[in-house]
Amino acid sequence: MKILMVLTSHDKLGDTDKKTGFWLEEFAAPYYAFIDAGAEVTLASPAGGQPPLDPSSDTEDTQTKDTKRFKDDKEAQKHLATTKKLADVKAEDFDAVFYPGGHGPLWDLAVSENSINLIENFVKQDKPVSFVCHAPAALKNVKVDGEYLVKGKTVTGFTNTEEEGVGLTDVVPFLVEDVLKANGGNYEKGADWESYVVEDGLLITGQNPASSEDAAKLLLKRLNG
Repeated sequence: MKILMVLTSHDKLGDTDKKTGFWLEEFAAPYYAFIDAGAEVTLASPAGGQPPLDPSSDTEDTQTKDTKRFKDDKEAQKHLATTKKLADVKAEDFDAVFYPGGHGPLWDLAVSENSINLIENFVKQDKPVSFVCHAPAALKNVKVDGEYLVKGKTVTGFTNTEEEGVGLTDVVPFLVEDVLKANGGNYEKGADWESYVVEDGLLITGQNPASSEDAAKLLLKRLNG
């Protein structure tokens, strides 16, 4: 079982002087779910190498069992520091793809031709694609047979109220909830900050950081099904 994980390379939080990137829990929880299930995990990002970590996801109050495990896991740290370039990975080499969130994907993965083509190829090859929190931003420009991939599909992602909660509504280039709806998705959500995951066809989406492990487990269930 081969799973590709795609992380952001974008580290600038809009016009602020703050940093962003990928969200640690949204990487660590799925990474260990996959590794512990015996999957072979490959990591990629638009720029390759070390993806930027959102400093907000590395504070004392955001730590989980998986982020703590990652902090003690030299091999996983080395793996993360040497991600492949997105342009160099192909859907045919993997069974599924998983996109962790963080605000970074709103800026790079949403418009990356390499990412858009990759997702389209996974779907054309009838392989599951999974996104958590802000990562559904990567679906913004994905079309299959001329229609948005999310059109008519049940999807979730970071809610507008969660974005308000972190005070970034006016900083982000677009809101995940709004764009999923605008592209014809049947957007659903659970309570803010609680795990909520939906599956529709090949598409698995999770609402927020708390949803990352459940989204990964649903993807594994799909692959083992």
